[in-house]
Amino acid sequence: MLKRELPQQGKFLFRWRGYLPLIMLPFFIIAIFQSGYWETYLGAAIEQSWAALSVLVSFVGFAIRVITIGYAPAGTSGRNAREQRAEVLNTDGIYSVVRNPLYLGNFLMLLGVFLVPMVWWLPVILTLAFALYYERIIFAEEEFLVEKFGDEYKAWTARTPFMVPRFTGWRKPLLSFSTRNALRREYNGFYTLVVCFTLVEVGTDVLGEGVSFAQWLENAFYWVWIFAIGTLIFVTLRTLKRHTSLLTVSGR
Repeated sequence: MLKRELPQQGKFLFRWRGYLPLIMLPFFIIAIFQSGYWETYLGAAIEQSWAALSVLVSFVGFAIRVITIGYAPAGTSGRNAREQRAEVLNTDGIYSVVRNPLYLGNFLMLLGVFLVPMVWWLPVILTLAFALYYERIIFAEEEFLVEKFGDEYKAWTARTPFMVPRFTGWRKPLLSFSTRNALRREYNGFYTLVVCFTLVEVGTDVLGEGVSFAQWLENAFYWVWIFAIGTLIFVTLRTLKRHTSLLTVSGR
């Protein structure tokens, strides 16, 4: 019974996989209101170092996605795919060290944002929710790939870890890295991080610590510049993707 239900649940969740952050939003808001305690207790220097570490975690996840997409061939599932697709089985490059690099990247991107408030239970809840959510998606994907690629897929899964990379199995990618393909498919992820970290910074200071918005603008004006530059990059890449062929790469 469960083996029949999991693929069906996974197919549904695959189409709506981008909505997990919205499901987690109420927990995040609660954590924001608790965030002021730790800066008062630990001091601003440690809080800022923790924030920098959180940003680093998210951008490591983003880098994993960029590397994955930059080497990906055409006809594979990506950020905007609504159903399972795989014209070829990726087993080289980053796929030779981990089976689900895009989901690993997604998790780290979310984890970095959810670490910022310094509330211990928030990343724990995120990890549990992510595991339950994506377990079903991956179950459906693996059923699809077994049916399509058979023994080739089974042999790859036998030697390649599920989510934690094992670099001893590294195999050089067959394709060269495509910067244009990465820009075309991952600019949304970059801007999402810029927006999230800007909003979290405002939220933790204004809601968590009771700082007025005017005072926040005065003390953290660099975040306004980060947001403005991020928005400019987003609009530029979105325009190039929608109205030109500059980011289009044949076969990718």
